[in-house]
Amino acid sequence: MRLFLSSYRFGSDPARLLQVTRGPGRIAVIANAVDSWPPRARESAVTSDLGPLRKLGFIPEEVDLRDHIDDPESLRAKLSEYASVWVRGGNTFVLRAQLARSGGDAVLTELVRGDRLAYAGYSAGACVVTPTLRGLEFSDDPAEVAETCGVPVLWDGLGWVDHAIVPHVGTSDLGDDGVARSLRYLERNAVPFVALTDDEALVIDTGEHDPGTAVT
Repeated sequence: MRLFLSSYRFGSDPARLLQVTRGPGRIAVIANAVDSWPPRARESAVTSDLGPLRKLGFIPEEVDLRDHIDDPESLRAKLSEYASVWVRGGNTFVLRAQLARSGGDAVLTELVRGDRLAYAGYSAGACVVTPTLRGLEFSDDPAEVAETCGVPVLWDGLGWVDHAIVPHVGTSDLGDDGVARSLRYLERNAVPFVALTDDEALVIDTGEHDPGTAVT
């Protein structure tokens, strides 16, 4: 399993992303964490991620989970065309709901755990792979799920790692009081977590090239 989980995009060292993905190539971009945004703002958010990925040598293409609602087989076939997936930030609860509606939660778990797909995600894209999304409600609004997806909120993450992730700690421009409240919640409830500044990324690589886990 190869994971690059950051607070904001590439962190301070894009080389770690390239290590996890085994170099640049075609990469699927999942931007459904911003599905609650107005269409033009959503489009701009996607574009803002495509450019930096191209500069690193990737060939990024959006894979919209909304095109695969109730059709996990079509999503599996689509994602199988890529060596890596990039999941951007936004609302973690909306992203989790769209993954469930499309079957992306099961499909990604299968492909990532089978080492057929390297997974890179930042902010919401990192938080969604944890065991629980409890505590994130202080920064991400769960009410957006009903408005955007028409389904109940899911509070469980994908469970690929055994701890919560709190992005945008420290002096991040994206941090707010919600981050501090999330940290207090996790500490009070004895939930293991990793707090990341916008310069840091959690790298998990159980492949033959670089086994291990590190925060860089």
